[in-house]
Amino acid sequence: MRLAPFACAAALSLFAPACASALDAAGPGRTVTAEMKPDGATSPATPGDAAERSAKSIECSQKADAQNLHGKLRKQFMRECKRGG
Repeated sequence: MRLAPFACAAALSLFAPACASALDAAGPGRTVTAEMKPDGATSPATPGDAAERSAKSIECSQKADAQNLHGKLRKQFMRECKRGG
C-alpha cells in the first residue's frame, strides 16, 4: 500500500497555517520592520558600526581559539567578551 504520499501531505498540512500567518504579518508588498520582529532584533544602523562589531567579534574569536574553547563554553565566552568592551 502506498501511504507515504498521504503521510507527507498530512505532515505538511500541519505547517501550512504557521507559514501563512508569518507571511501575513507583513502583508502583501510590505517588509517586516524592527517593530514587527518579536525578538526586537535590529540590523546595524551604519556600515561603520557593523565593521566595528565585526572587528570585536574577530578579536574575541581569536581569544577563544587561544584558550581552546569549544561548544557552549566558547559561545558563553564570546557573548561575554563582546559585551565586555
